[in-house]
Amino acid sequence: MTREENHLWYDFLKNFTPRFQRQKIVGKFILDFYCAKANLAIELDGSQHYGAVGKESDDERTKELEKYKIRIIRFSNLEIKQNFEGVCRKIQIEVEQSLTAVNGGASFTQGSL
Repeated sequence: MTREENHLWYDFLKNFTPRFQRQKIVGKFILDFYCAKANLAIELDGSQHYGAVGKESDDERTKELEKYKIRIIRFSNLEIKQNFEGVCRKIQIEVEQSLTAVNGGASFTQGSL
C-alpha cells in the first residue's frame, strides 16, 4: 500500500462502521478499499491516472465494476495529503447515501450497525 492508502486505512477506515476491506479482489481488479454493505469502493489515484491512458483505464474499470453493482469514489493522493478531513467527510456521506439506497430509503447513522 502507498503512504496515502496507509494513512486513509489506519487513520480512518480501519475502525469505520460498516467495515471496509483492503485490497479486495473483484473480477480482474484489486480495489484499494471496499465496503460490501454499501457496495462502495474507494480508489486512491496517483498522477498516472490523470493522463489520457489512465482516464481510459479508470473508465473501463468503473464500467466493469458497475456490473457487480459496485460504485467507485476516487481521490487523488494529493487530496489525501492536503485535505484528509474533507476526504473522510466525503467518504462518510457517500457511505450513508449508499446504505440508504441499499436499505430502500431507511436512514443510516455512523455506528448504528
